[in-house]
Amino acid sequence: MYQVVIGVDDDAEHALACVEAVAELPGDASDKTVTLVHSFTDNPSGASATQIHSVRKAGESLDDHGIDYNVTESSGDPAEVIVEFAEDENADLIVTAGRKRSPAGKALFGSVTQSVILNTDLPVMVSGTTKRASE
Repeated sequence: MYQVVIGVDDDAEHALACVEAVAELPGDASDKTVTLVHSFTDNPSGASATQIHSVRKAGESLDDHGIDYNVTESSGDPAEVIVEFAEDENADLIVTAGRKRSPAGKALFGSVTQSVILNTDLPVMVSGTTKRASE
């Protein structure tokens, strides 16, 4: 059985790409359990993770694939939250979405995915983005 942690930001396309990557892992849907982790860096309205569009879309897609999941939320640095949660829960795999960024953009602004990869001993899968219907 796979215990997978998916880091979900505000981009639904990235979240859906992560779900597709998990759905394509070997084994049946019943062999996979996913935790969607969303970290708020700013949440003045007090929203919950289940109110975030990307989290809802990921949950709907996991339902469509028949994969059990739960949602957790936190605040703070997203990479730290994802790594800490995955390690505390003894996850088998962390899944994040990659972004196309210039080398200068990566150096200046960092990358959640890069930080996750560098700060955990757990396997990390980096998904691309889903293809739009027009592509």
